[in-house]
Amino acid sequence: MQEYLTEQEKFWAGEFGDEYLERNRSEALLASNLALFSKVLSCTEGVGSILEFGANIGMNLLALQRLLPDAELSAIEINRKAVDELQQINRIKVYHRSILDFLSDYQRDLVFTKTVLIHINPENLSQVYESLYASSKRYICLVEYYNPRPVEILYRGHEGKLFKRDFAGEMLERFSDLRLVNYGFVYHRDSVFKQDDITWFLLEKN
Repeated sequence: MQEYLTEQEKFWAGEFGDEYLERNRSEALLASNLALFSKVLSCTEGVGSILEFGANIGMNLLALQRLLPDAELSAIEINRKAVDELQQINRIKVYHRSILDFLSDYQRDLVFTKTVLIHINPENLSQVYESLYASSKRYICLVEYYNPRPVEILYRGHEGKLFKRDFAGEMLERFSDLRLVNYGFVYHRDSVFKQDDITWFLLEKN
C-alpha cells in the first residue's frame, strides 16, 4: 500500500475504506443521487466536464452520467478497490491518489465533493479548498454535513474521522470571486429520495 501521511488517508485507503464500498451501493442511493444532482444541475449552465473529489465506487458519477450523458467525467479516489470499480465505468477518467496529493491537470466546468470534506483533517482543509478552486473553471459544489461552528463527531466508534462545519462559508471567505448560487437540504426521513441529512452548496466563480 502507498504510504500516506495523515491518519485519515490511511483510514480510507485501508480496510475501513474497503468496507465502506459495500455499505454505499444500491439502486435506492442511485435514485436519490439522481434527484439531488438534478436540483444542483438545474442551477447551472454549460456543464460539459465534471471532476469529483473522493468518488468511491462512482455512485454520484453514475447519476451525473445519466443526467448529462455527453459530459466528460473524472474521479479522484484513494482506495484501490474503489478505483478498480471506477475503472469499469465507461468514459470516466480515474486518478488513483489522495486528494491531498492531487494537482489539477486542467480545469473542469464543475468540481464537487459529497460527504468527503467531513472526513478531512481540519488542518488539511485549506489545501483541499485551494485544490477545489484551482480545478474549477466555473462551478464548485459541496455536498456535506453542515454546522455553523466546527465540531468533531464520533464516527462508527472512531475519533478524528468526522468533522462538521461551514465548508462553503469558508470557501466564500477565502476566495473573493466566488458567489453562492443556491443551496438545499436533503432529510434522512424524506419519503422518496432520502439522503443522510446533507446540505448542498453550489458556488460559482465570477
